[in-house]
Amino acid sequence: MKNGLKFLLALAVAFIVMLVFRALVFTIYTVPNNSGEPTFKAGDRVMVNRWSYGLRTGDDELFSYGRLCRQSVSKGDLVAVDDSLGQVMIGRCTALPGDTIRLQQRTFIVPGRDATCAHHDYYFIDRVGLVREAQIIGRVFLVVYNHTPGYVFWMGNDPSRVLLPL
Repeated sequence: MKNGLKFLLALAVAFIVMLVFRALVFTIYTVPNNSGEPTFKAGDRVMVNRWSYGLRTGDDELFSYGRLCRQSVSKGDLVAVDDSLGQVMIGRCTALPGDTIRLQQRTFIVPGRDATCAHHDYYFIDRVGLVREAQIIGRVFLVVYNHTPGYVFWMGNDPSRVLLPL
């Protein structure tokens, strides 16, 4: 009985450590459609480094937004963005705060705290649009594997899309 209790305790501790690691360090998101081709295909499971720009804290009524060990997003980075509906979208950063972008034959300046006296830094992410820094979860750095939507779990795996660094 004593060995069984030790085993259950070790299993519970390992499970809690795994949950904390996944919530604070790395996490996996699924690409829902082919809008990210050729970089991403529908069903790609991508790994996101949540510490790449600093760990997000707050951004709700209870706690104010902040980042621990804050670092800036760079042009060309693949980032995971939390949209206002609670879904995660993935895109490439094409403009930083203060940069000028051209959309539909109009020129805009990307707002930023230092550049335009905005309350937040904003970034322009292709396929997503203009996002606040608080919405950026982290940098996408690896396609873990691909499982085509609509197939049972033992079918629909693409062996050419396993552990692809980005």
